[in-house]
Amino acid sequence: MILSNERINKQVSTILERATIIDAHFDLLYDVVKQRQYGHKKVIETDHLPNFIKGGVNIVVSSIFIDDEFLPEMALRKALNQISALYAEIDESPDKIMLCKNYEDINKAINEGKVGILLSFEGVTPLYNDLSLLRIFYELGVRAIGLTWSRRNYAGDGCHFSPTREGKRGGITDFGVQLIESAEDLGMFIDVSHLNDEGFWDVMEIAKKPVIASHSNCRALVDTKRNLTDKQIKAIASKSGVIGMNALNVFTTNDDKEANVESLINHVDHIVKLVGIEYVGIGFDFCDKLKQYDPPEASDSLSREFFDILKGYKEVNKFVRALIERGYKDEEIKLILGKNFMRVYKEILKQ
Repeated sequence: MILSNERINKQVSTILERATIIDAHFDLLYDVVKQRQYGHKKVIETDHLPNFIKGGVNIVVSSIFIDDEFLPEMALRKALNQISALYAEIDESPDKIMLCKNYEDINKAINEGKVGILLSFEGVTPLYNDLSLLRIFYELGVRAIGLTWSRRNYAGDGCHFSPTREGKRGGITDFGVQLIESAEDLGMFIDVSHLNDEGFWDVMEIAKKPVIASHSNCRALVDTKRNLTDKQIKAIASKSGVIGMNALNVFTTNDDKEANVESLINHVDHIVKLVGIEYVGIGFDFCDKLKQYDPPEASDSLSREFFDILKGYKEVNKFVRALIERGYKDEEIKLILGKNFMRVYKEILKQ
């Protein structure tokens, strides 16, 4: 049955109004800290909240990312700067945003009409090899452990965006094993996006609880180490995890002329056909706004220009519309938008 444009628009609006929408990966605090350094306040309320509202977003997982130039000496300080900035933002906009440390907080944010923010590591570089620091970050609100970014740290090796000269790659280190076990005991969940293949399979053996890939797509469609193989997708599903769809062009399609929402839905389709709809979420990893902080030479080593195929949260409606046109039902779309990640949060987040 072919639906009219008016009917689809109404269906999209209804889904966005009724769904719980969770973006599993956004470098929110990276931008917030940069702006606060220039004296700006209420950055989230002013610059980001309107877009969250347009997209119907309820929960955002804000990653703690550290630039190469600050490693290793300033990693801890820069991580704490980001968390401190979030606390200041919440003090300035207490009726608009809140930090979520557990499942109850997530429901509270949704019920009170606030945007809830979860904190995650995008690489555990701020911990160095000091396991005692994990508890400090837990008390501050960090709940997701992205073990690596696309580089090596004390926990393991990351996967590079493109082929890089390096020695033999390693899996999870002895420190990484202790970290995973301690994190799960505390009530934190493990994120394998950016982890290399060797480390991925180590995590599958070590972790006892659901494991997520917050912002990774399918390697069968785009052959990059940042995407997941079919075997890896099946492994995450076997642990009742979720894979967040990444809206960055280089992980979505091999041809930038085809870098559109349809190419992103192809990855949704692939996972659904492979393991089922219960294991798909969103982790859009919107980066266009953050390019303003890149040095001029940042793209010199890249074979392709990076860009978002959805232009921010205001285009979440395009993602939903494309799912409808592919034949997904309302309840299935709600699973993708947030209910699947809610399942993981309910099981793991304690307090």
